[in-house]
Amino acid sequence: MFYWLIDLSNTVPGLSIFKPLLNVFRYITFRTGGAMVTGALFVFLFGPWIIDNLRLRQGKGQPIRADGPQSHLVSKKGTPTMGGLMILSGLVVSTVLWANPLNPYVWIVLAVTLGFGFIGFYDDYLKVTKQTHAGFAGRTRLLLELLIALAACYALTRLGREPFSTALVIPFFKDVVVDLGWFFLAFGAFIIVGAGNAVNLTDGLDGLAIVPVMIASASFGMIAYLAGNAVFADYLQINYIAGTGELAVLCGAVLGAGLGFLWFNAPPASIFMGDTGSLALGGMLGSIAVAVKHEIVLAVIGGLFVLEAVSVIVQVASFKLTGKRIFKMAPIHHHFEQLGWTEPQIVIRFWIISVMLALAGLSTLKLR
Repeated sequence: MFYWLIDLSNTVPGLSIFKPLLNVFRYITFRTGGAMVTGALFVFLFGPWIIDNLRLRQGKGQPIRADGPQSHLVSKKGTPTMGGLMILSGLVVSTVLWANPLNPYVWIVLAVTLGFGFIGFYDDYLKVTKQTHAGFAGRTRLLLELLIALAACYALTRLGREPFSTALVIPFFKDVVVDLGWFFLAFGAFIIVGAGNAVNLTDGLDGLAIVPVMIASASFGMIAYLAGNAVFADYLQINYIAGTGELAVLCGAVLGAGLGFLWFNAPPASIFMGDTGSLALGGMLGSIAVAVKHEIVLAVIGGLFVLEAVSVIVQVASFKLTGKRIFKMAPIHHHFEQLGWTEPQIVIRFWIISVMLALAGLSTLKLR
């Protein structure tokens, strides 16, 4: 919305005197900062109202896993869930206000984010109303996620230039590009669905998921800005993708809304993110990675999410094949709880790991 002020200064005579001032809205960096501040303020202002309403409507709050850490049955009982609604509302409002409304990349990523968010919301709704962990049928949920991801990947390939639009870029090498053809749709969909569910598995402790999501969002906001700028892309020898720079504004909105949410999600949490937020934010990260052709880098920057997902896969596979468990409990953050680590220790140490992985991922921009 603010982006249109530039055009108004050119068409409305009375506003022409403000044209030099309004020109700042042309800069993605300025609008990214504006989106970040707007997202944070929105969640700060409306967060308490949203929490009160969710607590009133949910009654007993999110059902706590009986097979999870026993301390959670006491410390987390009665805490409302669906806190992702706070993040998504702040994200959407600030993105609509600050991003270029004519940029298709913004709308594609927003569509994936809200689509995954709706699936997560329905899953949370079933859990809360039925006070069960069953939620949405797993296969149906994955099928819906896959359909959304496939549609997004198809739209992204139509925006790009052929054959690069269906190519997989290998980081560390400036000239290694593998054209996957139409198989890229399946690959891209796997990245988006995998990212959504990996973040969902990470969301198990107060503040554990939101900070790594913010770190990854900040990293991919920088990557999107660089990939969408012909000069910077040429200097760094990464592939230039016109229009993706605008995704930095959306990433800024996530960073701001995430900071606002963390205020209420910090231990002891007043609200949980729930599948509403974790699925949506994971899907958003996956779709941005596909859009800017940094799918493999996502596995580095989001390495914590990968670790959480792999720990569950290994645990299930080991138990089915041998009847034995590799970890004391999965996902892996519960394993460390069983080892005696306190919740703040796990959360803060995982944050540190996320920062280190983000730096490693960003280093691939120059190691080519």
